Amino acid sequence: MPKIVDAAERRRAVADAVFSVIGRRGLEGASLRNVADEAGLAVGSVRHYFSDHSELLIFAMKEMSRRFEERVRSHVTRLSSTQGEAERRAVAEALLGEFLPLDATRREEAAVWQAFVTAARVRPELQPRAREVLEGMRDVVARVLGSAQRAGGLRDDLDVGLESVRLCALLDGLTLQAVQAPDLLPPDVLTDVLRSHLRTLSGGA
Repeated sequence: MPKIVDAAERRRAVADAVFSVIGRRGLEGASLRNVADEAGLAVGSVRHYFSDHSELLIFAMKEMSRRFEERVRSHVTRLSSTQGEAERRAVAEALLGEFLPLDATRREEAAVWQAFVTAARVRPELQPRAREVLEGMRDVVARVLGSAQRAGGLRDDLDVGLESVRLCALLDGLTLQAVQAPDLLPPDVLTDVLRSHLRTLSGGA
């Protein structure tokens, strides 16, 4: 009896192979053949799901975003049901910490995503997804700050729109530097910088 292949599972496995290859060899190394070898598949099997290299990369970008968004949504759900100020602050910090390379999974994701974003500058087919993720990041951060302000945890005169852009820039900058030199920006330093910035938004409280 022929083996039944779960198409969605196979596509996710190929995306994992893309991430692994990019992590070791950069985006230029993520050819269909190299990705197929990494996934333990024939090139023809990969082509069955992805017609060309661009379609493969776009799917991998979407899959990485999907996994990230699942983690963020779990924090958002907790935040909406949390009452105490200290607990809300801890959940908000954990949510924002998803944007930083605080463990092996997030370090790998950050390095691979930077490769995607760099490629998107000269590959128009990748640009819509890269922009969508940036806009999504700003939206999440704005919601977190807006919720904190309404709960009295941030200054009343705070410009949430402006501060959302500033916080996103801080998170992106920390991530970029941590990927480049992880020994200079270990997880505890990244967390301390984030907390210090959030204290400035709350007036130091």
